[in-house]
Amino acid sequence: MQSDIDIARSARLEPIAAIADRIGVPEDALHLYGRHIAKVDLGHLARLGDRPDGKLVLVTAISPTPAGEGKTTTTVGLGDALSRLGHKTAIALREPSLGPCFGMKGGAAGGGYAQVVPMTEINLHFTGDFHAITAAHNLLAAMVDNHIYWGNELGFDLRRVVWRRAVDMNDRALRSIVSSLGGVPNGFPRDDGFDITVASEVMAAFCLAETLPDLERRLGAMIVGHRRDRSAIHARDLKAQGAMTALLRDALAPNLVQTLEGTPAFVHGGPFANIAHGCNSTIATRAALKLADIVVTEAGFGADLGAEKFFNIKCRKAGLAPSVAVLVATVRALKMHGGVARDALGSANVEAVARGLENLRRHVANLRQFGVPVVVAINAFDGDAPAEIEAIRRCCRDELGIEAILCRHWAQGGAGAEELARRVAALAEKPAPALRLLYGDAASLWEKMRVVATRIYGASDIAAEPPVLQRLADYEKAGYGGLPVCIAKTQYSFSTDPEARGAPSGHVVHIRDVSLSAGAGFLVAVCGEITRMPGLPRAPAAERIFVDADGHIEGLF
Repeated sequence: MQSDIDIARSARLEPIAAIADRIGVPEDALHLYGRHIAKVDLGHLARLGDRPDGKLVLVTAISPTPAGEGKTTTTVGLGDALSRLGHKTAIALREPSLGPCFGMKGGAAGGGYAQVVPMTEINLHFTGDFHAITAAHNLLAAMVDNHIYWGNELGFDLRRVVWRRAVDMNDRALRSIVSSLGGVPNGFPRDDGFDITVASEVMAAFCLAETLPDLERRLGAMIVGHRRDRSAIHARDLKAQGAMTALLRDALAPNLVQTLEGTPAFVHGGPFANIAHGCNSTIATRAALKLADIVVTEAGFGADLGAEKFFNIKCRKAGLAPSVAVLVATVRALKMHGGVARDALGSANVEAVARGLENLRRHVANLRQFGVPVVVAINAFDGDAPAEIEAIRRCCRDELGIEAILCRHWAQGGAGAEELARRVAALAEKPAPALRLLYGDAASLWEKMRVVATRIYGASDIAAEPPVLQRLADYEKAGYGGLPVCIAKTQYSFSTDPEARGAPSGHVVHIRDVSLSAGAGFLVAVCGEITRMPGLPRAPAAERIFVDADGHIEGLF
């Protein structure tokens, strides 16, 4: 079979105006980025407010493994299958970050015959949204240091400047730096550092904002530092929010592209789910819901991270309620959760699949806590043994009372996911279930974190050192106790140990640090060894990406 990039390159794409027409968007509402990419005008979207919303389908997955699960691929395949069955369908995805593209993943636009295209452009630069977010973030950082240099009228305590810098690249050398070295002309030296752009609070606010004025308000509310009396200094105190909004004005309009089979796809925003809230932009999701009858979206990494944050943060703030959740699993990943090494996955091992199913069971139980119907999508790989597939189906049917449907969209496109699409459409036709959030706004920040850890991660409790407890008390005293929590944790395990596969229980989740994202509107809790600036692996994907003699980019996958 051809590589992902070869499949994408050989596809016959339709003009983006034709794709937009399928969901009722006129050409004069498009801002074109070539023939196959466009932004949809925010003014046009604002005029759709009275339209009823379509049905929302969430695609999530079991805990990720190096074996692969295929969540984005399944999202695309399901969208194409729904289109094949005659449903007016749209897809809502996140934009790929350059960090993973050049690190481990080599791209993030689906795979095989279930991709969004043009693949190269989506993976590399796209419409410049991430560059705009990076620029807005670093403008604020520059204005902080500039204000301090010119007299520090606001009274920044240099020990308590909390606004770091950002770059959309995995660069561990930038995690912790000292800035402003070189003497008086360069300012006052202080500890500083970089986060990856997808972990930026600007990215979070961008993805949760509902309008341009709402974005400006969120940017102004961001806390950049504290005075000696520990009172907060906000971006609005520096008069930074207007210029930041100007940099983000065009980026805020959602991007429209297409799948290989011509299904409209909104690809917009891109926070990671292990270190941020892991959902595409509210604006893109809402646009899709106004324009299509069924919208398929995804949340990052496993359901314990992406789906939990999708419900408790995005749905809480945007008033969304999915009609069904699709949990993606693979035979290969379940075998890894059952203790099989990566180099032994090619051999059939029903016993390992059976052991690994404890991870799937936990995720199904977690999703059911939110009141949403669940269906399991088995993303097929060559070499999956019929007995291994039947073990998954039997567990879902006999133990969990749900369907597990074998899908071959990677090899067959939408045709390979039609059975899944029929089941999803049937569930979506039923009245939308009442969404149950895990905690109320009135619960303490500590209790919110404890609820997530005990009810989603299977932990016995949470723990933190006194400085963390003091910061939580300070946040609540300052009026931020009503915010939801965004837990930054390894994506590979329910625990904080990335090597603890399956469904570990009874562990204590240590809250290493907490920070307030006042503009985005949530508290970030950092657990274990997770960092907001990833590093490159020993052999990064960047080593295999190049431009050939014909000017084609090779190596993305």
